[in-house]
Amino acid sequence: MKEKLFFKNSKENDLCGILSNPTGDCVRPIIILCHGFSSRKEGRTYAHLEEILNKKGISTFRFDFFGHGESEGRFEDITTSEAVDDVMNSIAFLQKLRYTKMGLMGSSFGGMASILAASQSNEINVLTLKSPVSDYRSMTLTRRSDSEIQDWKEKGVIEFEGVNNEKQRLGYEFFKDAKKINAYQAAQNITVPTLIVHGGADKTVPVEQSWKAARFIQKCRLEIIPGCDHTYSHPEHFDQLLNLISRFIIENLQS
Repeated sequence: MKEKLFFKNSKENDLCGILSNPTGDCVRPIIILCHGFSSRKEGRTYAHLEEILNKKGISTFRFDFFGHGESEGRFEDITTSEAVDDVMNSIAFLQKLRYTKMGLMGSSFGGMASILAASQSNEINVLTLKSPVSDYRSMTLTRRSDSEIQDWKEKGVIEFEGVNNEKQRLGYEFFKDAKKINAYQAAQNITVPTLIVHGGADKTVPVEQSWKAARFIQKCRLEIIPGCDHTYSHPEHFDQLLNLISRFIIENLQS
């Protein structure tokens, strides 16, 4: 059974998700799939994981963050804190549907949101992360000059090229929010089995961030794929990613 559902964030915006339950049984485990920055729930990673996990009797819920895909809101108003709120509300939404055994899978931006949500929630039983961001502040300061950041502050928005070469605008509030967030500190509160997969040749999110995050998570397994980029563009790397994540979820969520 697959159905499109809408749920609310804390600001009463409608967020859109796809629930895929192969058995119709809410007692069986479910994994929440959180996409990356300027992406959406239809991404190939989430569609493939849905198919793999459904065949093992595990339900999936992939949803669009605020300002993305079919969810309400302007993309330029997104922040990491907003994304965390979206994840927490997706957990509460599934609880209302009577799901009790849940896991989180987050990619890049969605990975950071998942780290922060898992550090706050007692409802998550397993966490898997695909090339997660752990520190947006340092990434921004490394890649943008002081004058560029000042210009961003004065104009209120900055333009950049998103997924599929789409032109996007991002509000300065994103950077202000990023400066207040410490995902490494939050990671110390995660006690569930966790897997981080990261490409050794990732030029978008430094692999060093995952090395550091893994040291703070109590039960963390870190898998670095040599030569792999941020999008897992090589078919062998993508297949390896899917295999690592799906097997970890199956082993830890069905036990």
